[in-house]
Amino acid sequence: VVVLGAFQMLCPGCVTNGLPQLQRIHDYFDKAVVKVIGLHTVFEHHAAMTPVSLAAFVHEYRLTFPIAVDGHDEESGPSLSMKRLGLRGTPSLLLIDSLGKIRLHQFGHVGDLLVGATIQRLIDEQSGIATDIAGRSEAAGVCTVGADCT
Repeated sequence: VVVLGAFQMLCPGCVTNGLPQLQRIHDYFDKAVVKVIGLHTVFEHHAAMTPVSLAAFVHEYRLTFPIAVDGHDEESGPSLSMKRLGLRGTPSLLLIDSLGKIRLHQFGHVGDLLVGATIQRLIDEQSGIATDIAGRSEAAGVCTVGADCT
């Protein structure tokens, strides 16, 4: 499962919600199963968004997941990924399954519970464990944490 988080350094929603959430996902999920990638995608204030500024930002916020820098066709305006992936702004969160299919494409903050549950569902699908709406496994009577397992 790939978790792709598009952000800008000067975006308050990214600093407050998006990047801390990406760091939590990176810290809590098995890195062999869930890959977190930050994507610094600039669509405004281009002159302030240099690689040197980004390096200082990453150090200051103690981000430990890989971060890519998005490219541009033009000196200003939206980045390549914004155009190709249809990103409306930052923060944006994409969850990509093991087959490369985008399973969640969200602009703005997405709650941790929804993101975590969706990631776990994608992991379970990859492992061949299908769960019903209540979180009960359809295989071997296994029940996921927090579900009514009666």
